[in-house]
Amino acid sequence: MAMYRIAIGSPAEAGQPDAIRAAFAEFFSMIIFVFAGEGSGMAYSKLTNNGPATPVGLIAASLSHAFGLFVAVSVGANHSGGHVNPAVTFGAFVGGNITLLRSILYWIAQLLGSVVACILLKSATGGMETSGFSLSPGVSVWNALIFEVVMTFGLVYTVYATAVDPKKGNVGIVAPIAIGFLVGANILVGGAFDGASMNPAVSFGPAVVTWQWTNHWVYWAGPFIGAALAAIIYDNIFIGDDGHEPLSSSDF
Repeated sequence: MAMYRIAIGSPAEAGQPDAIRAAFAEFFSMIIFVFAGEGSGMAYSKLTNNGPATPVGLIAASLSHAFGLFVAVSVGANHSGGHVNPAVTFGAFVGGNITLLRSILYWIAQLLGSVVACILLKSATGGMETSGFSLSPGVSVWNALIFEVVMTFGLVYTVYATAVDPKKGNVGIVAPIAIGFLVGANILVGGAFDGASMNPAVSFGPAVVTWQWTNHWVYWAGPFIGAALAAIIYDNIFIGDDGHEPLSSSDF
C-alpha cells in the first residue's frame, strides 16, 4: 500500500544542491503563479471600482489562474517537478514519491513565494489590498470543506495521471496544461462559493498580507485531505507495487 512507502529522508538532504535548487524553483514558480492569479483579481477590482463579483470576473479569474499555473508548472518541472502547491507536494509524499524532509523544503519555499508575490502586488498597485479567500453568504465551512476536498482530489489525481504515473508516456508532455486547465475549470465551479483555492499557499499569502484568518483552516484541511485521497487511490489502483521505482534525491 502507498502509505507503507512514505520516506522521511536524511537531514543531509536539506543541504544537497539539487534539493536547494528544487526549493528555489518552487519559490519562483509560486511567485509567478500568485502574481498572475491574485493580480488579475486586483486588476478586475480596479477596473470595476471594487464592484460586486460578476460572471465575467469569475471567467477572468479562471483564465488567469489556468494560464499562470500552466507556465509556473512548466518552468519548475525540470528542477522540482513543478508542484507549485503544498497539497500536490503532500500528495506526492503520501504516494512515496518525495521524502518528508524535501516536502518541508518545498512547503517553506511555496509559502514564502506566495507571501512575496502578495507583497510585490501590494507595492506595485500603490497599496491595494490583496483579495483573501472567504466563504460566500450562505456557504458553511463544511460546504467549503467538501468543495476543497473534491476539487483538490481532481487536481492531484490529474497530477498523478499525467506527471507521476510511470506509464504516462507521451501524456507527460501535456501535464502542465492539463493541470492548469483543471484548476481553471474548478474555479468556474467553486469560485462563487469559497474562492476555489485548492492550494494552501495561494490562500496563505493574502492571509498574511491582510492578516485575515477567518476560516483559513478550511483552505488547508480540504486540499490536504483531497490530495491524500487522490494519491492513495491512484497509487494503489493504477500504479501498484510493481510500478514504483526506488526514490533518488532528484525524484519528483
